[in-house]
Amino acid sequence: MLELYQWELSQYSEKVRLCLDYKGLEYRKIEVTPGIGQVELFRLTGQKQVPVLKDGHRYIVDSTEIAKYLDSEYPDRPLIPKDKKKRAQALLLEDWADETMGIKGRKALFAAISQDQNFRKSLLPVSTPDILKSVVEGVPGDFLNVLGFGVGFTPDIINSAIASLKQDLEILTELLADSPYLLGDEPTIADLAVAGLSILLKFPQGPYLDLPESLRGKGLPILADNPDYEPFFTWRDRLYEQFRKPLTGKPPATGNQPTSIEID
Repeated sequence: MLELYQWELSQYSEKVRLCLDYKGLEYRKIEVTPGIGQVELFRLTGQKQVPVLKDGHRYIVDSTEIAKYLDSEYPDRPLIPKDKKKRAQALLLEDWADETMGIKGRKALFAAISQDQNFRKSLLPVSTPDILKSVVEGVPGDFLNVLGFGVGFTPDIINSAIASLKQDLEILTELLADSPYLLGDEPTIADLAVAGLSILLKFPQGPYLDLPESLRGKGLPILADNPDYEPFFTWRDRLYEQFRKPLTGKPPATGNQPTSIEID
């Protein structure tokens, strides 16, 4: 069986999960714990970042390379069009999504994580031991703010990312106004990339992520609750209903969980 080394809330891991589900392929998820888990992943693959797909004795790194590999080895329901022009358009949109929605979405979510301790804990997979959740919850927001400055996530950078994400959502909404998918009547890697990379802006409605049930359909209010972007998120959730396999065998989370994501 295929094995996916991942982090549950990684947008790029979700992009690959969407690709695997779209193709109807069975796979096993292997959660990579930040830090020690990345050391083990590096020992196996020479790569510290997720996602990494294992197929037999082969390790494929990078979400785009994984998509290309899947089309090569499992050609049913292709992700990348054969037509040269549509192929170029699909890969161009995918790369745009990787470099814009993916990166800017992380910056916007970082602000929410640094401001809300309970939310930080709730973003861990439901199966995470309580002791680790308590450690994460207890990290002071001031420390995260300093860390954010250290990696370039200053308030101006975050505000700029949010402004740019608004523009991106406006463009995507226009592209989808008269078409079921970004490039016409058939889904491509572009659709799956955009959908998967948008999870940090607003989580899908259904049981697709190993997160508290109370977070389903919730997101950054400035984006997720804006009626101008509702058509995009409606399209995204419809795509999930069509192609993404829901989680099974997981009990709903209980306890004091946030019901929204707040960000100044």
